[in-house]
Amino acid sequence: MTHHSDLLIIGAGILGLSHAYAAAKRGLKVKVFERSATPLGASVRNFGQALVTGQPPGPMLDLARQSREIWGQWAQTAGLALKRNGSYLFARTEAEEHLLEAFCAGRAREHGYNVELLQGNAMKELYAGQFRHHRAALHGKDDQQLYSREAIPALVHYLSQALNVEFHFSTLVRDVEPGQLHSTAGSFRGEQIIVCSGHDYQTLLAESIAQLNLQTCRLQMLRARPMFNLELQHALLTGLSCVHYGAFADLPEACAVQAQILRETPHLHEHGIHLLISPTPRGELIIGDSHHYGSDPSPFNAEQVDDWMIELAEHTLGCKIQVVERWQGVYGARGPGPFSFVQAAPGVSAAWMHTGVGMSVGPALAERNISSLWGGAR
Repeated sequence: MTHHSDLLIIGAGILGLSHAYAAAKRGLKVKVFERSATPLGASVRNFGQALVTGQPPGPMLDLARQSREIWGQWAQTAGLALKRNGSYLFARTEAEEHLLEAFCAGRAREHGYNVELLQGNAMKELYAGQFRHHRAALHGKDDQQLYSREAIPALVHYLSQALNVEFHFSTLVRDVEPGQLHSTAGSFRGEQIIVCSGHDYQTLLAESIAQLNLQTCRLQMLRARPMFNLELQHALLTGLSCVHYGAFADLPEACAVQAQILRETPHLHEHGIHLLISPTPRGELIIGDSHHYGSDPSPFNAEQVDDWMIELAEHTLGCKIQVVERWQGVYGARGPGPFSFVQAAPGVSAAWMHTGVGMSVGPALAERNISSLWGGAR
């Protein structure tokens, strides 16, 4: 038996849900297929940081700004708990402070980043002096935080109830071909099919994926309680992120930061550790992360890597923490660019992220992709 729709989407992570939203709001009939009973991939394992500040000028910054508006709409219509207080990126060293100063004096002005650099008394007053041991803090005012484990299910509920998107969970899609997919729930027909399979490069469209030479990145991550009521309302980053995020990494001043990392803490570079901290709605903190790349992510976490991240977190926060949960994040990485939208066959496309910023740019990227297929509203 076959069932016809305008759009069939494989994958209920942020990319799949964003494509479903972009299509359904145009009045299209959409079905989404997910192999697990609830989304369990990159989108629910991450920090929930939708960052604008870290994106490099150009398409990624544009997508992040557009996605910010979409997240704001979802917060109102889907009832998502969205923090819009921004982020603080702490400079711990003179080199990191010089990099942030150069960013604010040049690129931030040129490209309109909504930021403010806190130094001196402003740092002493931040969170009643809790972070006075840092040299400076870049306040990224457009950055947002959400709790992915609750936000993704809330978005599924909204799409189902308000926009009539039909979900098929615990359903493995075995094969796709022009106009049709075959799954454990039967065969379904659709004018367009979009595969949003995350880091799964073997189940569907394996030949098209192989040409991109993709890898998988695995991350060690923690959830912890600060040992006193910090009441953190912002995402936190350190200057380590300056050599990771494109907004900063290619500035001349980044060379001194990278050299200092290699000289003083080479283990952080070796394991791709740059600290991110996100508050959850219940006062806990999501902390990470490390980066290890390969064709098949190892299931084994190194306790030493967790210890290094805990040490960094406690120094950044200025307090001890109690770890309550550990897990492994994962995302697709190292493709020909930060993302791909590939037509594998007539009416069959695939959308992949090749970096860990799907929450930051995914909503607007999906809007762009759906517009390329259908244009404006019906």
